[in-house]
Amino acid sequence: MMEEKRLRAYLRILLAEGVGTILFRRLVEVFGDVEGVCRAGKTQWKRVKGIGDKTTAALGAVTDELIDEELALLETHGVSVLCIEDDDYPKGLKAIHDPPPILYVRGNLEPTDAVALGVVGSRRCTHYGLEQGERFAQLLGRAGFTVVSGGARGIDTAAHRGSLLVGGRTIAVMGCGLSQTYPRENEKLFERIVDEQRGAIISELPMRTAVLSGNFPTRNRIISGLSLGVLVVEAALHSGALLTADTASEQGREVFVLPGRVDSPVSQGTHELIRSGATLVTDLDQILDELGEVGAKMSPEQTSIEETLLPALSDVERKLLLQLTEHPLNLDELVRQTGIETAKVASAMTMLVLKGAVVQQPGNVFARKTNRMK
Repeated sequence: MMEEKRLRAYLRILLAEGVGTILFRRLVEVFGDVEGVCRAGKTQWKRVKGIGDKTTAALGAVTDELIDEELALLETHGVSVLCIEDDDYPKGLKAIHDPPPILYVRGNLEPTDAVALGVVGSRRCTHYGLEQGERFAQLLGRAGFTVVSGGARGIDTAAHRGSLLVGGRTIAVMGCGLSQTYPRENEKLFERIVDEQRGAIISELPMRTAVLSGNFPTRNRIISGLSLGVLVVEAALHSGALLTADTASEQGREVFVLPGRVDSPVSQGTHELIRSGATLVTDLDQILDELGEVGAKMSPEQTSIEETLLPALSDVERKLLLQLTEHPLNLDELVRQTGIETAKVASAMTMLVLKGAVVQQPGNVFARKTNRMK
């Protein structure tokens, strides 16, 4: 943790209601540093663009007692603080146009976390979305990427869980203070990240900040800012994951999208991203190719389909995939060998293609992609 005098100066500014990233930056630019801001008074603060009576009153209302309470909460919850001046502050995040002045960190951030990919999607996702969120997080984790997501229900949870399952690192970016646990059902997941030293739970918000809907769009810039790119697994037309994708694009990050069912509401947003120019991906190699030199240096661990994909398939999908162990088969032959009705076989084979396990060849012929997955 940074030395206490400087930390108290940061907190004296950032605990003031209404002072966010923009006003913080303006104050520091005018007064030189955080100590200079704290030495100034109400008359001087008002000279800063955007600072009026309400904000000056809020700055003046931050007492030593309030700062002491915040420091006590840090100790109670095992949270450290990184300020933007620190060498350990993530360099990718520092490079965005509105980086958080401080980061509250529960757990640990490592230099290797600079090689990270965001994985985001809908809270109200489908079973397919959960499967793919976890699958891609496993593939990324094995390749050495840190998986960054928002700690929410649905795709975020699947992404964090998938990375942990393969011994990878993961960072959960919260839209509330770290004295809160949200969602409550992810408490054990967050504890595992911290206890096993496999990443961190982070926030830019003061410890007591409640779970408010307005906090989540602003935290999305941190998810993308920490990442080389963002993979959107499932998103409806008005999903917050689309905001993360937009922010990633503005920050110059890659945006990857997994295609979904054409009739699924939670795929409408992802398909819109594809139409807008995002990169459609169905396997890890496509992500690595788009990441250029960084992607070329990553070494995905070879993993069999049986180890990675089969447990997540439906009974019909699993039965059909196992028929393709010897050589490619056409749709009619798959129906004959399995005894499954044609419509179900056609639907299941489409899903296996989307899941990256099968390649469709001309004439409705299907071949197993490989016995090893990357």
